[in-house]
Amino acid sequence: MMQSTIPLLSLAIWCPIAFGLLVLAVGRDENPSLVRWLSLAGSVISFLVTLPLLRGFDNAAHGMQFVEKTVWIERFNVNYFLGIDGISLWFVLLTAFITVIVIIAGWEVIEKRVAQYMGAFLILSGVMIGVFCALDGLLFYVFFEATLIPMFIIIGVWGGPNRVYAAIKFFLYTLLGSLLTLVAILYLYFKSGGSFEILNWHALPLPLNAQILIFLAFLMAFAVKVPMWPVHTWLPDAHVEAPTGGSVVLAAIMLKLGAYGFLRFSLPIAPDASHALSGFIITLSLIAVIYIGLVALVQADMKKLVAYSSVAHMGFVTLGFFMFNDMSVQGAIVQMISHGFVSGAMFLCIGVLYDRMHSRQIADYGGVINTMPRFAAFFVLFSLANCGLPATSGFVGEFMVILGAVKFNFWIGLLAATALIWGAAYSLWLVKRVVFGDVGNKQVAQLQDLSGREFFMLGLMAIAVIAMGVYPAPFTDAMQTSVADLLKHVAVSKLQ
Repeated sequence: MMQSTIPLLSLAIWCPIAFGLLVLAVGRDENPSLVRWLSLAGSVISFLVTLPLLRGFDNAAHGMQFVEKTVWIERFNVNYFLGIDGISLWFVLLTAFITVIVIIAGWEVIEKRVAQYMGAFLILSGVMIGVFCALDGLLFYVFFEATLIPMFIIIGVWGGPNRVYAAIKFFLYTLLGSLLTLVAILYLYFKSGGSFEILNWHALPLPLNAQILIFLAFLMAFAVKVPMWPVHTWLPDAHVEAPTGGSVVLAAIMLKLGAYGFLRFSLPIAPDASHALSGFIITLSLIAVIYIGLVALVQADMKKLVAYSSVAHMGFVTLGFFMFNDMSVQGAIVQMISHGFVSGAMFLCIGVLYDRMHSRQIADYGGVINTMPRFAAFFVLFSLANCGLPATSGFVGEFMVILGAVKFNFWIGLLAATALIWGAAYSLWLVKRVVFGDVGNKQVAQLQDLSGREFFMLGLMAIAVIAMGVYPAPFTDAMQTSVADLLKHVAVSKLQ
C-alpha cells in the first residue's frame, strides 16, 4: 500500500461536504445568486481536488494508493481508513465531475430553497466519494447508508406530484436491503479477531456455507442498489419523480455504489460462493438485459424509458463481473463509467425539454429538430451512445463484456449481444417520435433552442462520451492491474 503525504482522498470527500454545509449556513432565498455561485465554486474546487489523484496514480502498482489511516473509534478498533486502486479511481473523478454538471443544470430551474437543493448535492457528492474510498467496513457502511439521506430529501422536496411515495419507496428498499449487510460486517469483524479492515477480510479462510450466507447478505444490499431484476421496481418511480439533478446523480453515480460493492466485498471475501452462485447472478443479469430492454420499448414516459434502459445496462455490469475473466470485468467497469456519462446526459436532455413543456410524455412531442436543432444534435448523439454506437463510450464497455461472455460461454455471449438490438430499438424509437418528423403541436413550434448554460453543460457530457469512445485506453490502463489482482484472488479457493 502506498501512503499519501497529502490527504488527497480526505480533501475529495470533505471539500464538497464543507462547501455544502457553508451553502446551507449562508443560503437565503432572498439572495439565490450568491448561493448558486458559491455552490458552483464549491463543486469546481471539489473536482479540481480530485485531479492530482489521476496525475499521481501508478497504473502498474499493486494494492491501494493514496492511503490514509487514523484511529477513529479505538475501543472497537475502527479506523478512518481510506485508499483507492484502479477500480475506484475513476468513480471518484466521475462523482466530482457529475456534481459540477448537476449544479449547472439546476442554476435557473430551482427557484425555491436553492441553498438546500445545492447543499444536498454537494454533501451527497462527498459521501458517495467516501463509499469509493473507504477501506474500513464500518466506515464504508456509514458512507453507504448516509447517501440515502440527501437523495431522500432531494426526491421528497423537489420531486414531482408523487414524490413522497417515490422517496419513501426508494428509502425503504435500499435501507432494508442494507440491514443484512450490517450483520455480515459484524460477523466478519468477529471472525477476523476484531478488525473492520476490508483488506483483512479478503484473506479470511471461510467455509463455503458461511461464504454463501455472507454473499447473500451483501447481495441484498448491492442488488437493490444496482438495481438488479427483480428488486428494480423502486428505480423508475424514483427517476420519474426526482428533479433532473436527482435523476442524473441517481443514474450516473448511485447505481454504481451497488456494483462497486460486488467488487470490493462479494467477490474477494466470498470467492467460492461467487463461483457457486455465478449461474444465478448471470441468469438474473440476462433477464435484466433482455426483458427490461423490452419493457423500455413500450414506455410512454421519456424518463421511465431511460430508467428501464439503466436497469438493462447495469445488467451488463453484473453479467461481466461473474464471468471471471479480464475482458468481462474490465468491460463491466468501463460500462459503469460510460453509463454515468450517457444516462446522465439523457436525463439532462429530458430535463431541458421538461423545463420548456412541463411534460415527459413522448406523445406530446414530435419534430423538435425543427425548432431546437442544437438540442436535437445532442439528443441524437446521446441516444446513439445509449444503444452502443461505435466511437461512443456506450460501445466500449458493452463490446468488452460481450467478448468476455463469448470467451466464457458462446450462448451467454449471444444472449447478451441481443441487448444491442433492444437498445437500438428503444433509443431510435424515442428519437424518431421526439426529434424527427413534422412539428407535433403549437407548443413544440414555440420551443426555444439551448441557452448558453445548457449548451455548455451538454457539450461537456458530449466531449466525455466521444473521448471515452474514441480513446478508452486511460480508463482500461488504470484498472488493468487491480482487476488482474482481483481475479487472481478470486480464482484461489479459501476452502480448507
